[in-house]
Amino acid sequence: MNSLVALIIGIGVAALGYFLYAGYIERRIIKADSKRATPATLYMDGVDFIPTSKYVLFGYQFKSIAALGPVLGPIIALQWGWLPALLWIFFGTFFLGWVQDYASAIMGLRKEGQSFGALSYQLISPRARLILLSFLYFYLLLIVAAFGNVVATMMASAPAIPAAIIALMVLGILSGLMIYKGNMDLIIVTILMVVLSIFSVWLGTRFPITQGFLTWVIYALFFSYLGAVLPIWSYTQPINYISFYLVFIGIVGASLGILIGHPDFSAPAYTTFNISIGPLWPVLFVTIACGAISGWHSLVSSSGTARQLENEIDARPVAAGAMFLEMILALLALIFAASFPAFGDYLNKLKTAGPAGVFAEGMSNFLGYLRVPRTFGTAFAGAIFVILAITVMQLVVRFMRVATAELAGDRIPLFRNMHTGAIISLLLAFLLIHSGTWQYIWVLFGASNQLMAALAFLLISLWLLSEKKPFIFTFIPMVFMFVTTISALFLTSRSLLEKFYTLTEAQVPKGQTLGMARTGNLISALIGMFLIVAALLLLGDGLKVFFKPDKQNGEVKNV
Repeated sequence: MNSLVALIIGIGVAALGYFLYAGYIERRIIKADSKRATPATLYMDGVDFIPTSKYVLFGYQFKSIAALGPVLGPIIALQWGWLPALLWIFFGTFFLGWVQDYASAIMGLRKEGQSFGALSYQLISPRARLILLSFLYFYLLLIVAAFGNVVATMMASAPAIPAAIIALMVLGILSGLMIYKGNMDLIIVTILMVVLSIFSVWLGTRFPITQGFLTWVIYALFFSYLGAVLPIWSYTQPINYISFYLVFIGIVGASLGILIGHPDFSAPAYTTFNISIGPLWPVLFVTIACGAISGWHSLVSSSGTARQLENEIDARPVAAGAMFLEMILALLALIFAASFPAFGDYLNKLKTAGPAGVFAEGMSNFLGYLRVPRTFGTAFAGAIFVILAITVMQLVVRFMRVATAELAGDRIPLFRNMHTGAIISLLLAFLLIHSGTWQYIWVLFGASNQLMAALAFLLISLWLLSEKKPFIFTFIPMVFMFVTTISALFLTSRSLLEKFYTLTEAQVPKGQTLGMARTGNLISALIGMFLIVAALLLLGDGLKVFFKPDKQNGEVKNV
């Protein structure tokens, strides 16, 4: 396969999905209405609910959903060959990914910007709310801990990167003030901040900042704390908006590099069904994650973006459009890895430097076709990698402090305080990072993330049913995601239990004891089994609603 051909096909899939399929769903089923008031206009509070331009919100949405998944997943999945990964990126996005993102945003709009906890209470049962919130809290905690570790590791090992990340925080705050308080022209502010952001990447190559791992862990958590407690217009939204352009420049630059260089794939189309990390099905489908579909997106769309949309018509370009662009990012990551001079080079780089190293070198290779110096290209790619993680961390902590209030706020009023919820979440994340426990639980992330997507489809289908709208286009994806993710969780939990019993001293990770490693595997296996049980309980309660309509008025109970 030629890299340029793959890119052209991907752009075609995105165009067909956005204009034909998404357009049909918007017009015929959702029937978006530009005259309907949105939660942002009804409940504007300047903190979470704030009407926002679709152009700003598109950048916010993309950078809020595009984390490490679309980069790490395809690079790891290439071990099965480029064809299975390519097909799932295309078909997964076309039939599942954008559907979940868009429908979650619309459901949030029509249900007054309520969280998934409140929606599960209304659409399913009180027990479903408790189970879902408990699942969400663990899931979000895992993201913060894992991403915090990745950010700190990258910034400590690549001193050219920190300058750009520190500048991003400062420039984001300034751009928020300039746009919302200074009423400056959006285009002028955008150009100025993007130029300064790129300059900060160059500055980092000339004046590297060298600090230890712990310093950058604290910085990443502080960055996230501000994102969790400050008004969204003043910090999170402008930072993610400016970050979008840096990532977008990387996407455009790499695409131009493909256009000029257009190398063939060195990777085989298919290797084997079973590789070291598991069988192609179901493991590939949870490995690629955000590159095709991600449960995280449903949280952003329903509880974040839905509270900022000023017009229902904006939901398709913002939610669906951002997902199709993320598909292109996942495709580029796959092209970067598949186009190494030799497949063995990719495997060696993956083993020695991990997916982050493959991504940085691959993007630098394609930027090289544009005569971009390798030093700057590598630093720019590394900065994008960190930005993909840290900009999502701040949103995760924001959702965690809301979940803290919903879980314990009624019993302990102190937990309703935003600072309390954020600090508790960050302290737990710090403990996971510092102890290394997250490394064992991380193997569950892919499956738990996609399981969140299955739960989102369940809620969306129940909402569509309550509105007497067709829901087959969300019900079938729900069934597929439940079967796939529960199968993946079962395989992962079984593997972790086997390691608990069979692990030897020679297999213990560096810096840990045999007892620590066995305990970590056991805890992870138990968590995996808990997630399976929780998902089955939620599914069971949801199916009861499907098959128990109110005979008096034809409506669904509990809605």
